[in-house]
Amino acid sequence: MSDDIKLEGYCLKCKETREIKDPKPEWASNGSPATRGTCAVCGTNVYKRGHTPLHDNLPKPETTARPGKKKGTRKTKKSTSGQRRSGKLVIVESPAKAKTIGKYLGSGYRVTSSVGHVRDLLRSRLSVDVEHDYEPEYRVPNDKRSTVKEIKDLAAKSTEVFLATDSDREGEAIAWHVLEAAEIEPERAKRVVFQEITKPAILKAFEQPRDIDMDRVDAQQARRILDRLVGYKLSPLLWRKVRGRLSAGRVQSVAVRLVVEREREINNFTPDEYWFIKAQLGREESRKQKPRPFFEAKLHRYEGKEIELKSREEVAPHVAILEKSAFNVGTVRLGTRKRNPAAPFTTSTLQQEASRKLNFRTSKTMRLAQQLYEGIDIGQEGAVGLITYMRTDSVAISTEAQAEARDYVIANYGADYVPDEPPIYKTRSKAAQEAHEAIRPTLVRRSPQALKNYLSRDQLRLYKLIWDRFVASQMAPAVYDTVSADIFAGEANVAVSKRPYMFRATGSTLRFAGFLALYEETEPTDRPDDDQSENQVPPTLTKDELL
Repeated sequence: MSDDIKLEGYCLKCKETREIKDPKPEWASNGSPATRGTCAVCGTNVYKRGHTPLHDNLPKPETTARPGKKKGTRKTKKSTSGQRRSGKLVIVESPAKAKTIGKYLGSGYRVTSSVGHVRDLLRSRLSVDVEHDYEPEYRVPNDKRSTVKEIKDLAAKSTEVFLATDSDREGEAIAWHVLEAAEIEPERAKRVVFQEITKPAILKAFEQPRDIDMDRVDAQQARRILDRLVGYKLSPLLWRKVRGRLSAGRVQSVAVRLVVEREREINNFTPDEYWFIKAQLGREESRKQKPRPFFEAKLHRYEGKEIELKSREEVAPHVAILEKSAFNVGTVRLGTRKRNPAAPFTTSTLQQEASRKLNFRTSKTMRLAQQLYEGIDIGQEGAVGLITYMRTDSVAISTEAQAEARDYVIANYGADYVPDEPPIYKTRSKAAQEAHEAIRPTLVRRSPQALKNYLSRDQLRLYKLIWDRFVASQMAPAVYDTVSADIFAGEANVAVSKRPYMFRATGSTLRFAGFLALYEETEPTDRPDDDQSENQVPPTLTKDELL
């Protein structure tokens, strides 16, 4: 019968799916179906998991029924039942975090770290059964076996186990993998999460434990499986068709396509030449001043209509006329405008601003932020987490943090520098994890100046950026006086409003600094320059005044 059925499996040597020669069905020790054979091309042994038509008439051996479990899990064994347990075990993902948390919990707790993930998909094969609900096959890597054994032994001796990994999807998945790999009884395990590593936050989290959120675990597993399906299938194709050591991925392949499409658009774009005319103008009363103060006005209309100038030849006749023309003020409009502070940092905005202001690469920014989050020794207080969790897409802020920032601003700048009500920032992303906060200092009173002797140069620069941005986000808007003047040019004997050329000058002057007294966001280099503050248009211009 096997001669009539053609099966395919993944060949590790060919690095692609091949026909299986001489397929032999079997049942694994746990009762799951599998097929063994050889690659029809190179002869390498091929092992394929999952049910095939060859299993239809193959008697299935009796196996011990396993309780219903999450896909990819192993049966949890009971710890040594007769062993006497004492104390509570806390598991985090990094040694630095373990050190900081340990000092807050006291002698009844032992804190250890998993040093990241403890299980992953096998590297030697796809490890995803695409024919049976995309079931993942996890394995503890060799370099993590001693870590898992240590956690397992400690858990067996403890009355309770607290999984205190990070509060995002990845942290939730790490907690679940630790629970499974170390074979910890679920009834003894509790999940605790916090946004900052400070004593109040830690103690509050341990007062409100919960179960592992399997929805978040599922989300992380889905992303991991997609990463494997895309990368494992496409990367070998790149090696053969393009060159070795290239990689494909769920995110990077899409990003590369977007870059390529945009580059093609740029290459296919036909630029249009565009010219404009500006006039540098000064008041009559300032003619004798050296240097003479002036402001700029841009040609806005010609003979009542917007004008398009596409070449030097089109511009030259107008310039020749304007050089001999009289310029008089028409309408002058005075007003005010407010500029609100930027929201506190999310992960992406922190990376962007650190790149623009500090010239940090993304990897450096996140490495330094991780250090600030997990804890820095600041003298008498010991190791302290200085910022909230740095992987977040939320701009939400706790009311306690807002109140502390407002108190600081009032004490150092005055009551005028805080708005009547604390500002509310809304997260734009629909997929944002709103349980998280924005990135902020854990205590505003720990100013950059107060910590300069405990942080490295780059740690201090990044901390100052985060601290300044957060405190500024709680301050009052900056207020500008604005002026906009329509200026008409033409022959002096023609009424001002009847002249063919109408220029417009706009400018603004800072009246109240507000948040700008502390921090100003860096504008992206590709954003159009619409800053009016450098164009000092006199607010005292009067109608018909000659310039």
